[in-house]
Amino acid sequence: MKNIIIIFVSLFLGIACQFVGRFPKEIYKTLNKIVLYFCLPALSLYFIPKIVWQNELLYPIGAAWVSFALSIIFFASIGSYFRWSKKLMGCLIITGGFSNTSFLGFPIIEALYGKPGLETAILVDQPGGFVAMSTLGILVAIFYSSGSTTITLIAKKILLFPPFITFCIAVLMNVFEYDFLDTIQFGLLKVGSLVTPLALFSIGLQLSFDRKSKHFKFLTLGLLFKLILMPLFLLVLYVFILKQRGLQIEVSIMEMAMAPMITASILASTYGLKPKLCSLMIGVGIPLSFITLFFWCIILNFVK
Repeated sequence: MKNIIIIFVSLFLGIACQFVGRFPKEIYKTLNKIVLYFCLPALSLYFIPKIVWQNELLYPIGAAWVSFALSIIFFASIGSYFRWSKKLMGCLIITGGFSNTSFLGFPIIEALYGKPGLETAILVDQPGGFVAMSTLGILVAIFYSSGSTTITLIAKKILLFPPFITFCIAVLMNVFEYDFLDTIQFGLLKVGSLVTPLALFSIGLQLSFDRKSKHFKFLTLGLLFKLILMPLFLLVLYVFILKQRGLQIEVSIMEMAMAPMITASILASTYGLKPKLCSLMIGVGIPLSFITLFFWCIILNFVK
């Protein structure tokens, strides 16, 4: 409940600051960089070294990767057919392809499934969504933000991107079974905990509702995919095609039904992929997801 309160307080503070005359409105660009260059790497260095690999973890870990691949296919196909701009396609792929599996997902999953459910949620989030965003997400952001790209340019931007660098360091730490001292881990967790309040405050500063905006039809399509089609695809794949059941499968589907990932929206916005639409995907997607999640709970109970 505390996490959910922080989500709405941070978002509404950002919106309120839009109406404060002397408040620096462009500060959201600095906040975005703090989130990407400091907070996100701190979480990577804290969580990834602690992951213990088991083959049965493929389903929860794979959920985020499968969902993002589906997002690429879905929006790239539709965008090409209707001749959307590259930035619009990139925005919808990233914001529609990644779920808020941690700050929003963790408290909801723990409330519904208890500690065992939370353990699975962490797997969906860290080696799943977080790693996918730090690799494929960056690749997509770079590709769709530029008019022309080369393999060398893309590789250079990925390799020099701070979250990717720290991700590689964290993976090596995991392989060699090394972790930081408790005091350093405490500091990393504290810095990482700033991700959501800073990101949502930044989104609030950019959020605006214009009824005549051309963004609303794309917002509708993006949230339809994110909150309905994505978890539906995973339900069909895991439950009806692969014949999987159990807590891990339910948690994986519920996590993919969460609102768009906040840090993914920040990533897309930082690369200039329709920042206003990115903000709308978060600002509208979070409250709307509470309604759709209720129906997904009913559906998953029905197919047990």
